[in-house]
Amino acid sequence: MTTAVRNNNKFTLISQNSPFATLDTPMENRVFSEAAREFTRQLRATGLITQYRIIRAQIFDFLAIHSFSEIPPLLADKKRRAEMNRRSYRLLGNMFGLQGNEEEIISAIRDYSRTADRVIRYLQSRVMAPYAPYIEMTNEIDITSSPVDLLLITFNKRYHKKARFEARRKLLLMYLAGSIDQRERETNIENNFIDFLDFLNEQVWSPDLLIGELEISCLLSQHSNENFACQEVKVISITESAAMEKKRGQKITLIKRRRFNCHGRTIPVYVSIRKKPPEAKVLKLLRKGEENPAAAVDDELGLMAVLDSIGEVRLFQTHLTKSAIKANSFMTLEDISDTLTGGRYESGNVGSSANTPMFKFFARMGGMRVEFIIHTNRTYLDYIYQRGVSHDEYEIKRLFDSGVAELLFPPDIYNLNLTDIKENLIKACRLNIESS
Repeated sequence: MTTAVRNNNKFTLISQNSPFATLDTPMENRVFSEAAREFTRQLRATGLITQYRIIRAQIFDFLAIHSFSEIPPLLADKKRRAEMNRRSYRLLGNMFGLQGNEEEIISAIRDYSRTADRVIRYLQSRVMAPYAPYIEMTNEIDITSSPVDLLLITFNKRYHKKARFEARRKLLLMYLAGSIDQRERETNIENNFIDFLDFLNEQVWSPDLLIGELEISCLLSQHSNENFACQEVKVISITESAAMEKKRGQKITLIKRRRFNCHGRTIPVYVSIRKKPPEAKVLKLLRKGEENPAAAVDDELGLMAVLDSIGEVRLFQTHLTKSAIKANSFMTLEDISDTLTGGRYESGNVGSSANTPMFKFFARMGGMRVEFIIHTNRTYLDYIYQRGVSHDEYEIKRLFDSGVAELLFPPDIYNLNLTDIKENLIKACRLNIESS
Protein backbone atom coordinates (compact mmCIF):
# COMPACT_ATOMS: atom_id res chain seq x y z
CA MET A 1 0.00 0.00 0.00
CA THR A 2 1.35 3.44 -0.89
CA THR A 3 2.26 6.14 1.61
CA ALA A 4 -0.75 8.23 0.59
CA VAL A 5 -3.39 5.57 1.26
CA ARG A 6 -3.99 3.79 4.55
CA ASN A 7 -7.14 2.07 5.75
CA ASN A 8 -7.60 4.64 8.50
CA ASN A 9 -7.69 7.73 6.27
CA LYS A 10 -10.16 9.23 3.81
CA PHE A 11 -7.77 8.82 0.89
CA THR A 12 -9.11 5.29 0.34
CA LEU A 13 -12.31 6.95 -0.91
CA ILE A 14 -10.65 8.03 -4.15
CA SER A 15 -8.21 5.15 -4.53
CA GLN A 16 -8.85 2.98 -7.57
CA ASN A 17 -7.08 0.18 -5.69
CA SER A 18 -9.73 0.08 -2.97
CA PRO A 19 -13.33 -1.16 -2.78
CA PHE A 20 -14.37 2.50 -3.20
CA ALA A 21 -12.96 2.70 -6.74
CA THR A 22 -14.97 4.76 -9.21
CA LEU A 23 -16.72 2.32 -11.58
CA ASP A 24 -17.79 2.73 -15.20
CA THR A 25 -21.30 3.37 -13.89
CA PRO A 26 -22.45 4.11 -10.32
CA MET A 27 -23.32 0.97 -8.36
CA GLU A 28 -26.99 0.00 -8.43
CA ASN A 29 -28.81 0.48 -5.13
CA ARG A 30 -29.71 -3.18 -4.81
CA VAL A 31 -28.56 -4.96 -1.66
CA PHE A 32 -28.57 -8.46 -3.14
CA SER A 33 -27.09 -7.70 -6.55
CA GLU A 34 -23.85 -9.43 -7.55
CA ALA A 35 -22.04 -6.05 -7.56
CA ALA A 36 -23.22 -5.34 -4.01
CA ARG A 37 -22.12 -8.78 -2.80
CA GLU A 38 -18.69 -8.32 -4.41
CA PHE A 39 -18.39 -4.88 -2.82
CA THR A 40 -19.16 -6.38 0.60
CA ARG A 41 -16.57 -9.13 0.09
CA GLN A 42 -13.92 -6.51 -0.77
CA LEU A 43 -14.80 -4.45 2.32
CA ARG A 44 -14.35 -7.50 4.54
CA ALA A 45 -11.10 -8.51 2.84
CA THR A 46 -9.58 -5.03 3.27
CA GLY A 47 -10.94 -4.32 6.75
CA LEU A 48 -12.87 -1.28 5.54
CA ILE A 49 -16.38 -2.17 6.73
CA THR A 50 -16.29 0.31 9.63
CA GLN A 51 -14.88 3.01 7.36
CA TYR A 52 -17.70 2.39 4.87
CA ARG A 53 -20.40 2.53 7.55
CA ILE A 54 -19.06 5.82 8.88
CA ILE A 55 -18.84 7.39 5.40
CA ARG A 56 -22.32 6.13 4.46
CA ALA A 57 -23.77 7.67 7.64
CA GLN A 58 -22.00 10.95 6.90
CA ILE A 59 -23.41 11.05 3.36
CA PHE A 60 -26.92 10.47 4.69
CA ASP A 61 -26.49 13.14 7.38
CA PHE A 62 -25.02 15.63 4.91
CA LEU A 63 -27.84 15.18 2.39
CA ALA A 64 -30.54 14.75 5.08
CA ILE A 65 -31.63 11.37 3.66
CA HIS A 66 -32.00 7.85 5.05
CA SER A 67 -30.92 5.64 2.14
CA PHE A 68 -29.18 5.75 -1.23
CA SER A 69 -32.55 5.21 -2.90
CA GLU A 70 -33.42 8.84 -2.04
CA ILE A 71 -30.56 10.21 -4.14
CA PRO A 72 -31.93 9.78 -7.71
CA PRO A 73 -34.97 12.03 -7.07
CA LEU A 74 -32.62 14.74 -5.74
CA LEU A 75 -30.79 14.95 -9.06
CA ALA A 76 -33.78 16.59 -10.75
CA ASP A 77 -35.16 18.51 -7.75
CA LYS A 78 -33.47 21.93 -8.04
CA LYS A 79 -35.51 23.52 -5.25
CA ARG A 80 -34.59 20.87 -2.71
CA ARG A 81 -30.97 20.93 -3.83
CA ALA A 82 -30.85 24.69 -3.25
CA GLU A 83 -32.13 24.15 0.30
CA MET A 84 -29.58 21.40 0.83
CA ASN A 85 -26.80 23.69 -0.39
CA ARG A 86 -27.70 26.40 2.12
CA ARG A 87 -27.85 23.83 4.90
CA SER A 88 -24.53 22.23 3.86
CA TYR A 89 -22.66 25.54 3.92
CA ARG A 90 -23.94 26.17 7.43
CA LEU A 91 -22.90 22.69 8.60
CA LEU A 92 -19.45 22.89 7.02
CA GLY A 93 -18.92 26.42 8.31
CA ASN A 94 -19.52 25.25 11.86
CA MET A 95 -17.33 22.16 11.38
CA PHE A 96 -14.36 24.26 10.22
CA GLY A 97 -15.01 27.00 12.77
CA LEU A 98 -15.74 29.69 10.20
CA GLN A 99 -17.03 33.04 11.46
CA GLY A 100 -19.26 35.50 9.64
CA ASN A 101 -22.59 35.71 7.87
CA GLU A 102 -23.92 33.24 5.31
CA GLU A 103 -22.24 34.94 2.35
CA GLU A 104 -18.86 35.03 4.10
CA ILE A 105 -19.06 31.34 4.98
CA ILE A 106 -20.06 30.41 1.42
CA SER A 107 -17.15 32.50 0.12
CA ALA A 108 -14.71 30.71 2.45
CA ILE A 109 -15.88 27.27 1.33
CA ARG A 110 -15.63 28.33 -2.31
CA ASP A 111 -12.03 29.26 -1.52
CA TYR A 112 -11.53 25.61 -0.53
CA SER A 113 -12.85 24.68 -3.97
CA ARG A 114 -10.34 27.03 -5.60
CA THR A 115 -7.53 25.52 -3.52
CA ALA A 116 -8.60 22.03 -4.65
CA ASP A 117 -8.43 23.19 -8.27
CA ARG A 118 -5.04 24.83 -7.69
CA VAL A 119 -3.61 21.51 -6.51
CA ILE A 120 -4.30 20.01 -9.93
CA ARG A 121 -3.24 23.14 -11.81
CA TYR A 122 0.01 23.31 -9.84
CA LEU A 123 0.87 19.79 -11.00
CA GLN A 124 -0.21 20.65 -14.56
CA SER A 125 2.02 23.71 -14.71
CA ARG A 126 5.01 22.35 -12.78
CA VAL A 127 5.87 18.73 -12.12
CA MET A 128 3.69 17.16 -14.83
CA ALA A 129 3.67 20.05 -17.30
CA PRO A 130 4.47 17.86 -20.37
CA TYR A 131 1.37 15.81 -19.57
CA ALA A 132 -0.94 18.73 -18.76
CA PRO A 133 -3.53 17.83 -21.46
CA TYR A 134 -3.80 14.29 -20.07
CA ILE A 135 -4.64 15.39 -16.52
CA GLU A 136 -6.83 18.40 -17.33
CA MET A 137 -10.02 18.58 -15.28
CA THR A 138 -13.44 18.00 -16.78
CA ASN A 139 -15.04 21.42 -17.35
CA GLU A 140 -18.17 20.62 -15.37
CA ILE A 141 -16.12 19.66 -12.30
CA ASP A 142 -13.81 22.64 -12.69
CA ILE A 143 -16.70 25.12 -12.43
CA THR A 144 -18.56 23.32 -9.62
CA SER A 145 -17.78 24.50 -6.09
CA SER A 146 -20.82 23.27 -4.15
CA PRO A 147 -20.02 20.22 -1.98
CA VAL A 148 -23.63 19.00 -2.38
CA ASP A 149 -23.50 19.23 -6.17
CA LEU A 150 -20.13 17.49 -6.28
CA LEU A 151 -21.36 14.70 -4.03
CA LEU A 152 -24.48 14.15 -6.13
CA ILE A 153 -22.39 14.03 -9.32
CA THR A 154 -20.61 10.96 -7.94
CA PHE A 155 -23.98 9.13 -7.98
CA ASN A 156 -25.19 10.51 -11.31
CA LYS A 157 -25.18 8.02 -14.23
CA ARG A 158 -25.21 10.85 -16.77
CA TYR A 159 -21.64 11.80 -15.82
CA HIS A 160 -18.65 9.98 -17.28
CA LYS A 161 -16.43 7.89 -15.01
CA LYS A 162 -13.63 10.51 -15.16
CA ALA A 163 -15.99 13.32 -14.16
CA ARG A 164 -17.42 11.28 -11.26
CA PHE A 165 -13.91 10.44 -10.06
CA GLU A 166 -12.86 14.09 -10.28
CA ALA A 167 -15.92 15.18 -8.30
CA ARG A 168 -14.97 12.74 -5.55
CA ARG A 169 -11.34 13.84 -5.71
CA LYS A 170 -12.33 17.51 -5.50
CA LEU A 171 -14.42 16.84 -2.39
CA LEU A 172 -11.43 15.22 -0.70
CA LEU A 173 -9.09 18.07 -1.67
CA MET A 174 -11.65 20.62 -0.44
CA TYR A 175 -11.84 18.81 2.88
CA LEU A 176 -8.04 18.94 3.24
CA ALA A 177 -8.04 22.63 2.25
CA GLY A 178 -10.64 23.31 4.97
CA SER A 179 -8.58 21.46 7.57
CA ILE A 180 -5.50 23.49 6.59
CA ASP A 181 -7.40 26.78 6.75
CA GLN A 182 -8.71 25.89 10.22
CA ARG A 183 -5.19 25.03 11.36
CA GLU A 184 -3.82 28.33 9.98
CA ARG A 185 -6.46 30.30 11.84
CA GLU A 186 -5.72 28.39 15.06
CA THR A 187 -1.97 28.95 14.79
CA ASN A 188 -2.26 32.56 13.56
CA ILE A 189 0.13 31.79 10.69
CA GLU A 190 -0.52 35.02 8.75
CA ASN A 191 0.47 37.25 11.65
CA ASN A 192 3.41 34.99 12.50
CA PHE A 193 4.72 35.38 8.97
CA ILE A 194 4.52 39.17 9.21
CA ASP A 195 6.22 39.07 12.62
CA PHE A 196 8.98 36.87 11.22
CA LEU A 197 9.67 39.30 8.36
CA ASP A 198 9.70 42.19 10.85
CA PHE A 199 12.22 40.31 13.03
CA LEU A 200 14.54 39.75 10.06
CA ASN A 201 14.33 43.37 8.90
CA GLU A 202 14.71 44.90 12.36
CA GLN A 203 17.25 42.58 13.99
CA VAL A 204 18.98 40.31 11.47
CA TRP A 205 19.80 42.21 8.28
CA SER A 206 22.32 45.02 8.13
CA PRO A 207 20.78 48.42 8.99
CA ASP A 208 22.99 49.92 6.28
CA LEU A 209 20.66 48.45 3.63
CA LEU A 210 17.12 49.55 2.88
CA ILE A 211 14.34 47.03 3.50
CA GLY A 212 14.16 44.87 0.40
CA GLU A 213 17.51 46.09 -0.96
CA LEU A 214 19.39 43.27 -2.69
CA GLU A 215 22.86 43.01 -4.21
CA ILE A 216 22.88 41.03 -7.47
CA SER A 217 25.74 38.58 -7.95
CA CYS A 218 26.33 35.31 -9.82
CA LEU A 219 27.81 31.96 -8.90
CA LEU A 220 30.16 30.63 -11.58
CA SER A 221 30.48 26.89 -11.05
CA GLN A 222 32.14 23.89 -12.68
CA HIS A 223 30.32 20.55 -12.48
CA SER A 224 31.41 16.94 -12.64
CA ASN A 225 30.76 14.91 -15.80
CA GLU A 226 29.97 11.90 -13.61
CA ASN A 227 27.05 13.24 -11.56
CA PHE A 228 27.01 17.00 -12.21
CA ALA A 229 28.05 17.74 -8.63
CA CYS A 230 29.67 21.11 -8.05
CA GLN A 231 33.48 20.83 -8.15
CA GLU A 232 34.36 24.50 -7.70
CA VAL A 233 32.48 27.77 -7.42
CA LYS A 234 33.29 31.46 -7.18
CA VAL A 235 31.21 34.63 -6.86
CA ILE A 236 31.34 36.98 -9.85
CA SER A 237 29.49 40.16 -10.77
CA ILE A 238 26.58 40.16 -13.17
CA THR A 239 28.72 42.26 -15.55
CA GLU A 240 31.43 39.59 -15.55
CA SER A 241 28.84 36.86 -16.16
CA ALA A 242 27.45 38.67 -19.19
CA ALA A 243 30.90 38.86 -20.77
CA MET A 244 31.74 35.21 -20.19
CA GLU A 245 31.56 32.40 -22.71
CA LYS A 246 30.36 29.33 -20.87
CA LYS A 247 32.32 26.09 -21.14
CA ARG A 248 31.04 22.54 -20.96
CA GLY A 249 29.91 21.65 -17.45
CA GLN A 250 29.73 25.27 -16.31
CA LYS A 251 26.70 26.98 -14.79
CA ILE A 252 26.08 30.64 -14.01
CA THR A 253 23.49 31.06 -11.27
CA LEU A 254 22.12 34.48 -10.37
CA ILE A 255 21.68 35.20 -6.66
CA LYS A 256 20.32 38.30 -4.94
CA ARG A 257 21.97 38.76 -1.57
CA ARG A 258 21.26 40.65 1.62
CA ARG A 259 23.88 41.38 4.28
CA PHE A 260 24.24 40.97 8.04
CA ASN A 261 26.84 42.33 10.46
CA CYS A 262 28.67 39.92 12.77
CA HIS A 263 31.96 40.20 14.70
CA GLY A 264 32.86 43.40 12.89
CA ARG A 265 32.29 41.88 9.46
CA THR A 266 29.60 42.53 6.86
CA ILE A 267 28.65 39.16 5.35
CA PRO A 268 26.53 38.59 2.21
CA VAL A 269 23.77 35.98 2.31
CA TYR A 270 21.26 34.82 -0.30
CA VAL A 271 17.90 34.24 1.36
CA SER A 272 14.66 32.65 0.22
CA ILE A 273 11.80 33.05 2.68
CA ARG A 274 8.86 30.72 2.30
CA LYS A 275 5.30 30.49 3.50
CA LYS A 276 3.79 27.35 2.02
CA PRO A 277 0.65 28.07 -0.05
CA PRO A 278 -2.45 25.96 0.75
CA GLU A 279 -2.09 23.78 -2.38
CA ALA A 280 1.47 22.82 -1.35
CA LYS A 281 0.19 21.89 2.10
CA VAL A 282 -2.58 19.75 0.58
CA LEU A 283 0.01 17.86 -1.48
CA LYS A 284 2.16 17.36 1.61
CA LEU A 285 -0.80 15.86 3.51
CA LEU A 286 -1.35 13.47 0.60
CA ARG A 287 2.33 12.48 0.47
CA LYS A 288 2.43 11.88 4.22
CA GLY A 289 -0.85 9.97 4.20
CA GLU A 290 -2.17 12.32 6.90
CA GLU A 291 -5.51 14.10 7.20
CA ASN A 292 -4.39 16.26 10.13
CA PRO A 293 -2.25 19.30 9.17
CA ALA A 294 -0.90 19.54 12.73
CA ALA A 295 0.71 16.10 12.31
CA ALA A 296 2.10 16.51 8.79
CA VAL A 297 2.83 20.18 8.03
CA ASP A 298 5.57 21.26 10.43
CA ASP A 299 7.34 23.67 8.08
CA GLU A 300 4.70 26.34 7.44
CA LEU A 301 7.32 29.07 7.88
CA GLY A 302 10.74 28.54 6.38
CA LEU A 303 13.94 30.27 5.41
CA MET A 304 16.73 29.01 3.17
CA ALA A 305 20.06 30.83 3.38
CA VAL A 306 23.18 30.44 1.23
CA LEU A 307 26.59 31.69 2.38
CA ASP A 308 30.10 31.62 0.93
CA SER A 309 31.67 29.22 3.46
CA ILE A 310 30.97 26.86 6.37
CA GLY A 311 32.54 29.42 8.69
CA GLU A 312 30.01 32.03 7.59
CA VAL A 313 27.21 29.49 8.09
CA ARG A 314 28.27 29.19 11.74
CA LEU A 315 28.41 32.98 12.07
CA PHE A 316 24.90 33.29 10.61
CA GLN A 317 23.49 30.76 13.07
CA THR A 318 25.15 32.61 15.98
CA HIS A 319 23.88 35.93 14.64
CA LEU A 320 20.31 34.58 14.54
CA THR A 321 20.33 33.52 18.20
CA LYS A 322 21.89 36.83 19.30
CA SER A 323 19.33 38.75 17.21
CA ALA A 324 16.49 36.89 18.93
CA ILE A 325 17.85 37.96 22.32
CA LYS A 326 17.89 41.57 21.11
CA ALA A 327 14.23 41.10 20.18
CA ASN A 328 13.57 39.95 23.79
CA SER A 329 13.05 36.30 22.92
CA PHE A 330 15.19 33.27 23.62
CA MET A 331 15.80 31.12 20.52
CA THR A 332 16.21 27.38 20.83
CA LEU A 333 17.14 25.06 17.96
CA GLU A 334 15.23 21.80 17.48
CA ASP A 335 15.59 18.77 15.19
CA ILE A 336 19.13 19.77 14.21
CA SER A 337 20.78 18.04 11.24
CA ASP A 338 24.23 19.21 10.09
CA THR A 339 25.84 17.35 7.18
CA LEU A 340 27.83 20.24 5.71
CA THR A 341 31.08 18.67 6.94
CA GLY A 342 30.17 15.07 6.16
CA GLY A 343 27.60 12.41 6.97
CA ARG A 344 24.27 11.67 5.37
CA TYR A 345 21.01 13.54 5.81
CA GLU A 346 18.26 11.01 6.60
CA SER A 347 15.07 12.98 6.04
CA GLY A 348 12.60 10.09 5.97
CA ASN A 349 10.72 11.86 3.18
CA VAL A 350 9.75 9.69 0.22
CA GLY A 351 11.85 10.47 -2.86
CA SER A 352 14.53 12.44 -1.01
CA SER A 353 18.27 11.81 -1.30
CA ALA A 354 20.49 11.10 1.69
CA ASN A 355 23.36 12.75 -0.23
CA THR A 356 22.12 16.31 0.25
CA PRO A 357 24.51 18.22 2.57
CA MET A 358 22.85 21.02 4.53
CA PHE A 359 22.51 22.55 7.98
CA LYS A 360 18.87 22.16 8.92
CA PHE A 361 17.01 23.01 12.11
CA PHE A 362 13.79 24.44 13.48
CA ALA A 363 14.12 27.66 15.48
CA ARG A 364 11.55 28.29 18.19
CA MET A 365 11.31 31.98 19.08
CA GLY A 366 8.77 34.77 19.53
CA GLY A 367 5.85 32.31 19.59
CA MET A 368 6.90 30.86 16.20
CA ARG A 369 8.60 27.69 14.98
CA VAL A 370 10.55 28.37 11.78
CA GLU A 371 12.40 25.88 9.59
CA PHE A 372 15.91 26.98 8.58
CA ILE A 373 17.87 25.29 5.79
CA ILE A 374 21.37 26.72 5.39
CA HIS A 375 23.77 25.97 2.54
CA THR A 376 27.19 26.97 1.35
CA ASN A 377 27.42 28.07 -2.28
CA ARG A 378 28.63 24.58 -3.27
CA THR A 379 25.93 22.60 -1.45
CA TYR A 380 23.26 24.98 -2.75
CA LEU A 381 24.37 24.35 -6.32
CA ASP A 382 24.26 20.59 -5.66
CA TYR A 383 20.75 21.08 -4.23
CA ILE A 384 19.58 22.57 -7.53
CA TYR A 385 21.79 20.78 -10.09
CA GLN A 386 23.33 17.45 -8.94
CA ARG A 387 21.98 14.23 -10.45
CA GLY A 388 19.81 12.29 -8.02
CA VAL A 389 19.90 15.19 -5.56
CA SER A 390 18.45 18.26 -7.31
CA HIS A 391 15.22 19.64 -5.93
CA ASP A 392 13.46 19.45 -9.30
CA GLU A 393 14.17 15.70 -9.42
CA TYR A 394 13.09 15.34 -5.81
CA GLU A 395 9.78 17.00 -6.58
CA ILE A 396 9.13 14.46 -9.34
CA LYS A 397 10.24 11.45 -7.27
CA ARG A 398 8.19 12.32 -4.20
CA LEU A 399 5.02 12.78 -6.27
CA PHE A 400 5.35 9.32 -7.82
CA ASP A 401 7.12 7.34 -5.09
CA SER A 402 4.63 8.44 -2.43
CA GLY A 403 1.71 7.16 -4.53
CA VAL A 404 0.14 10.62 -4.89
CA ALA A 405 0.37 10.60 -8.70
CA GLU A 406 -1.48 7.29 -8.84
CA LEU A 407 -4.05 8.48 -6.28
CA LEU A 408 -4.84 11.74 -8.11
CA PHE A 409 -4.45 10.44 -11.67
CA PRO A 410 -5.26 6.69 -11.63
CA PRO A 411 -3.96 4.99 -14.80
CA ASP A 412 -7.26 3.26 -15.62
CA ILE A 413 -9.01 6.65 -15.82
CA TYR A 414 -6.29 8.87 -17.31
CA ASN A 415 -4.65 6.29 -19.61
CA LEU A 416 -1.20 7.00 -18.23
CA ASN A 417 1.80 4.73 -17.66
CA LEU A 418 3.08 6.39 -14.50
CA THR A 419 6.35 4.43 -14.41
CA ASP A 420 7.31 5.62 -17.90
CA ILE A 421 6.12 9.15 -17.15
CA LYS A 422 8.30 9.38 -14.04
CA GLU A 423 11.36 8.26 -16.03
CA ASN A 424 10.56 10.67 -18.88
CA LEU A 425 10.08 13.60 -16.50
CA ILE A 426 13.40 12.92 -14.76
CA LYS A 427 15.20 12.66 -18.11
CA ALA A 428 13.66 15.94 -19.27
CA CYS A 429 14.56 17.55 -15.94
CA ARG A 430 18.21 16.48 -16.28
CA LEU A 431 18.37 17.63 -19.90
CA ASN A 432 17.03 21.03 -18.90
CA ILE A 433 19.56 21.40 -16.08
CA GLU A 434 22.64 20.18 -17.90
CA SER A 435 22.08 21.71 -21.32
CA SER A 436 20.79 25.17 -20.37
